[in-house]
Amino acid sequence: MESATAAVPIRALIVEDNRDICANIAMYLEKHGYLLDFAYNGKSAMHLALTHVFDVIVLDLMLPGMDGLSFCQKLRADADIHTPVLMLTARDTLDDKLKGFEAGADDYLVKPFALQELHARLQALYKRSHQKTDKLLQVGDLTLDRSTRQVHRAGRLVDLHPAGMKLLQRLMEKAPSVVDRDDLEDLLWADERPDGDALRSHLYKLRQAIDKPFERPLIHTVHRIGYRIAEASTAEVSTAEDSQ
Repeated sequence: MESATAAVPIRALIVEDNRDICANIAMYLEKHGYLLDFAYNGKSAMHLALTHVFDVIVLDLMLPGMDGLSFCQKLRADADIHTPVLMLTARDTLDDKLKGFEAGADDYLVKPFALQELHARLQALYKRSHQKTDKLLQVGDLTLDRSTRQVHRAGRLVDLHPAGMKLLQRLMEKAPSVVDRDDLEDLLWADERPDGDALRSHLYKLRQAIDKPFERPLIHTVHRIGYRIAEASTAEVSTAEDSQ
């Protein structure tokens, strides 16, 4: 069966304070096309989770600063982020597992584990989370039908080039969360990024199609972080005129 990572790279946050385990995970998952970020304590992990968009999170239970249960609870309750979480731990009792699920974990893997099983579980979490998403994405009066690849705003058909369609779909899938620049650049070019600020040029063209003909902008720039699509901007979000 073809790997889910063959077509679309899975972006994963690995939260683990054992650097040898991190190195082994990186060596294996990167061969399967994953894009990985690492955090070695709970506070660093929370910062990354709040400022980047991930498809899955691998979370060790025992962490310095903030343990895995506290991290997961804050991620769900305080930050309202529902990225699938696979919890890693040496604790294998039913009570420990139930505490993990109650904190918001989606799956549980007991140490020591086989890297093949980790990979299989992450693929399953990724597929499950994407299957839950409706074919029709909507933000305000903007819709994108992923089955027909048609975009409408206020009932009017919007014609987009392929790069603009990719960017818009990622922004709408993550709405109203911020999508960082690295994530969008990886989406368009993976490891072969062009010179200059090509992303800014593509975002400008997308805004010309999505926002310029209408009264209210939907695409907003989050200074020094990335972009988001939402009906209204917040104090930390600048409008189209203040693009990166």
